[in-house]
Amino acid sequence: MQALNLYQRWFFAAGVVFCLGLIGTALYFQHVMGLEPCPLCIFQRLFVIALGVVMLMAAIHDPRDLGRRVYGGLIVVVAGLGAGVAARHVWLQSLPADQVPACGPGLEYMLETFPLMDALKLVFEGSGECAEVQWTFLGLSIPGWTLVIFIGLAVFGLLLLFSPKASRESEIKGFDPSVR
Repeated sequence: MQALNLYQRWFFAAGVVFCLGLIGTALYFQHVMGLEPCPLCIFQRLFVIALGVVMLMAAIHDPRDLGRRVYGGLIVVVAGLGAGVAARHVWLQSLPADQVPACGPGLEYMLETFPLMDALKLVFEGSGECAEVQWTFLGLSIPGWTLVIFIGLAVFGLLLLFSPKASRESEIKGFDPSVR
């Protein structure tokens, strides 16, 4: 196995572990700390899981140049969509109290009662429970931190997408820090 590709596989595997850690943290907040997720929180979790799946596929697949770019593009798309949901959530949390939408039905009820597209529209419009800030760290709420994480993962995907192709010699010999 070539050194560069082994390094890439470990990097993707670390991304899988990171996504598992994020989901574990969300479950800890929910089940231990008692913070109930709103519909936008659930969608952010789904995008974190999707990112973990993409990185797991990349770690298993052992991508070469084209594959690395495909996985980089997938990471950019999924992280971008997750960032969009998180940004909407942060925006709802920043609204003045008199402009916050009324609390709506739960996600499960919406998905059971309404057609899928109508339910998704209701979710992304947000509701009162989405505007509630339940936890902060260094001045950012949970959606604020997930926005930062999604942006960071999108940048990682862009680096994969646009990084130059490694030469065949460096793939075989591995990375030599003395060569610039």
